Amino acid sequence: MSSKNKWEKCSIFEMFLAALSFAYFAKALSGSYMKSTITQLERRFDIPSYLIGIIDGSFEIGNLLVIAFVSYFGAKLHRPKIIAIGCLLMSFGTFLIAMPHFIIGRYKIETSIRPSVNSTNNFSPCPASSLDSSRAGCERESSVSMWIYVLLGNILRGIGETPVQPLGISYIDDYAQSENAALYIGCVQTISIIGPVFGYLLGSLCAKIYVDIGYVDMETVTITPADARWVGAWWLGYLIAGAITLMSAVPFWFLPKSLPVPVEKHDSSCTPEQTRFITDSPNLEHKFRQEEPANLHLMANEFVPTLKSLLGNPVFTIYLCVTIIQFNSLIGMVTYKPKYIEQHYGQSASKANFLMGMINIPAVAFGMFSGGVVMKKYKLGIMGAAKFAFGTSLLGYFLSLLFFVLGCENSKVAGITVSYTGAGGLSYQEGSLFSDCNSGCLCSRREWDPVCGENGITYVSPCLAGCTFSTGSGRNTVFDSCRCVAVANTQPGNLTATLGQCPRRDSCDKVFPYFLALSVLSSFIISLGGTPGFMLLVRCIKPELKSLALGIHTLATRTLAGIPAPIYFGAIIDTTCLKWGYKMCGGRGACRIYNTSSYRIVYLGLTLGLRTVSFFFCILGFSVLKRHIKMEEKNALTNGNTELELLRKEENSSIHCEQFILALDCNHDRETRL
Repeated sequence: MSSKNKWEKCSIFEMFLAALSFAYFAKALSGSYMKSTITQLERRFDIPSYLIGIIDGSFEIGNLLVIAFVSYFGAKLHRPKIIAIGCLLMSFGTFLIAMPHFIIGRYKIETSIRPSVNSTNNFSPCPASSLDSSRAGCERESSVSMWIYVLLGNILRGIGETPVQPLGISYIDDYAQSENAALYIGCVQTISIIGPVFGYLLGSLCAKIYVDIGYVDMETVTITPADARWVGAWWLGYLIAGAITLMSAVPFWFLPKSLPVPVEKHDSSCTPEQTRFITDSPNLEHKFRQEEPANLHLMANEFVPTLKSLLGNPVFTIYLCVTIIQFNSLIGMVTYKPKYIEQHYGQSASKANFLMGMINIPAVAFGMFSGGVVMKKYKLGIMGAAKFAFGTSLLGYFLSLLFFVLGCENSKVAGITVSYTGAGGLSYQEGSLFSDCNSGCLCSRREWDPVCGENGITYVSPCLAGCTFSTGSGRNTVFDSCRCVAVANTQPGNLTATLGQCPRRDSCDKVFPYFLALSVLSSFIISLGGTPGFMLLVRCIKPELKSLALGIHTLATRTLAGIPAPIYFGAIIDTTCLKWGYKMCGGRGACRIYNTSSYRIVYLGLTLGLRTVSFFFCILGFSVLKRHIKMEEKNALTNGNTELELLRKEENSSIHCEQFILALDCNHDRETRL
């Protein structure tokens, strides 16, 4: 290959690497932003966590629809252009998710505060008649739930994302040097981790901005980002992510269908002289694999036998089982981790997303990159990669057990977690919201408008706190003569309450930094085995089945992990809810407060329980992998002996031929007679 052609090949391959990295970045940014807006979407559309899990899993449903066919047929067609079409679909889906904001009306906060009342005019938060809101205005709501558009947009995102990984990774593995393929894949995946960093940072920024910014006077908004009713500008991030994804499609339109094949990847049936001819020939046609025109009918007939051959590989099947179980644990944990930080440690959605983007995700990126470097430096084979991935996963598992001891107590909420006298151990029921101190008021048990009493206890509403007067307006409102606050306080007097929940105790704030440190360390160690584990999948499969194997692996993990994990994780988290919000027209809305102790147990317990099950499959996988390697070595040895015998026969035949020729040369008389 001439130096000019080498430069052209390298420059095109580098352009593909850059384009694929940017596509990975774009899809990871929009995906992580979706997870950062989970609590915002719950509150905006008044839906429970399991329904958010369905929306989140709809991305995988989109993959399920087309991934097997894209992986199989796409590998035989123009891979870069198929990736470009996928990026366009991802972009349109992301824009569709943001559309409900421009259709639905303004966000209405359930509150008893009257923003128009100034500090000189008082009103009683403890009315003589029921405060149950009327259903006026229900008929103005759309008959179609707005979250349906978010669901459809996420499905479209999933369809568009389908070709990026299987076709992109197989393209790299086909046209890169064998010893560099692992490093290139590790670099692409590492760069893609930057996407979630920016996705969570974008989520943090948008969570600080009020959902209807520019349409409402912020002075009239009586809640803060730390409030359970706060909804940030979730729609803004989807517009930004959609534009970035749209740009990622452009470079792929200008890339070729195939590239020059490295010398070591030429067909082994070629002799060294033929390989040298292919390499040295100035004719570009000889430097590409001979490609036949795509025959879709023949490809369709070969699909089922090819699939049977792939699933008949026991190493691949067990690897698939392990990754499905571990992906259930990983996806469920990552999906609800920002919410766990919010609910358990009392952090705002903005801060939770910021910490995920700036601390947790970079640790994962560094771990994946380090895993690729280790594999290249120590030249790990299949068994070495498997042992390394298993060891890091096991060590991360033991570290994750420490999360159970880094917990916080439940917030003190009168009538929910503590009694109105301040005693703990309350078993919550709707009737426990009422007490003698608020019996003179006809309070609504559905209302969630929390106030913090001087005694450090949160009350569900000013009415349930027994407050009879208020001064100020908007965020400056102060409630006076709160009888329930006085009951739980040892000091008599005119006790007041302010807007919002009471802050967490100092003990919880002291535990939170340890949680972050352990989260970073465990994430780094577990992600060390990511790249070696992925290369194990690539190397244990026949080259012609590689693209299909990657597609089936992605299909299985997203179907059996990506779709169900957010749903059943969300459903189990819903069981720990203590107080639900209610929609204007009736029906249960989003959860307002959780039992944090139960939340910690079910969330961490389910995450680590799934990983425990996966380790049993890992042990079985090691025995199968050892037997597979021994069979390969035996076959290689047998083939080697056969080739050696053939060479000896050829050598013997050549010796006999030479002897015959020498005899002819020496006996001229015999030659004359013949």
